[in-house]
Amino acid sequence: MANIHNVTEFIFLGLSSNQKVQRVCFVVFLLLYTAIVVGNLLMVVTVAASRSLGSPMYFFLSYLSFVEICYSSTTAPKLIFDLLSEKKSISVWGCITQLFFIHFFGGIEMFLLTVMAYDRYAAICRPLHYTSIMNRQVCAVLVGIAWVGGFVHSFAQILLIFRLPFCGPNVIDHYFCDVLPLLKLACSDTFLNGLLIVANGGTLSVISFVVLLASYMVILFHLRTQSSEGRRKALSTCGSHVTVVTLFFAPCVFIYLRPSATLPVDKMVAVFYTVITPLLNPVIYSLRNTEVKKAMKILWIRTMKAGNK
Repeated sequence: MANIHNVTEFIFLGLSSNQKVQRVCFVVFLLLYTAIVVGNLLMVVTVAASRSLGSPMYFFLSYLSFVEICYSSTTAPKLIFDLLSEKKSISVWGCITQLFFIHFFGGIEMFLLTVMAYDRYAAICRPLHYTSIMNRQVCAVLVGIAWVGGFVHSFAQILLIFRLPFCGPNVIDHYFCDVLPLLKLACSDTFLNGLLIVANGGTLSVISFVVLLASYMVILFHLRTQSSEGRRKALSTCGSHVTVVTLFFAPCVFIYLRPSATLPVDKMVAVFYTVITPLLNPVIYSLRNTEVKKAMKILWIRTMKAGNK
């Protein structure tokens, strides 16, 4: 980190400078983060404990819920702590670490959502070969690829930031470390870095989003030949996934597929994909899925019975 020069820490401006607003935000985000952890952890436990949720779709869903907990945990605890702190600071190494894990878990989620779309395609369009196409070994490999893909994506982002010189100022108009606010603070020409960040983050988001939409268009075309009950069940499952995909990818495309410039609305958009989306995912998948709701009910009954013994 020889090129960091004079800067040893960064200062966050956070969501608001108003003390009353910060106290309200503290309560709100504490409740939201608690709900994220509890909701996604409940999904993981439900899938692990329920024999009826043994299909690949729920295998991927449990991993997605686990990643959501990790993803929100890279920003939410620091945000909550800073809302009660006068000085919202983070060390340079802390900033780089936070940046790495944000893009690591965000990249994993991006690839997992793509894998889940492929799973739905195989289940609906290739039902006779589904069990052989999506066997346990294939599912494990696809999850492994998602983790490797997330690492490669994040490592590339870190390389673009790692050797930039930061001579001052060190104030970040955000509540966590991200590539675009850091580019704004670098005391060197960052035009090429900005283009590479767009290529790595924005283009990857767009390509994944297009592939996902294309796969669901193929699924919708294939559903024309199925019965009304089959169409209803397939559309319910796919509808949940499309909702989650849109909630995740739309903000990412807005943030990362543009020149290396920050906008005042960026912080609110970031709240959406780092807090709101992880909160909504378990709600969307459970409310729109009869099997998940039934499994949660059975798990609750078993837990209550065990507690009464």
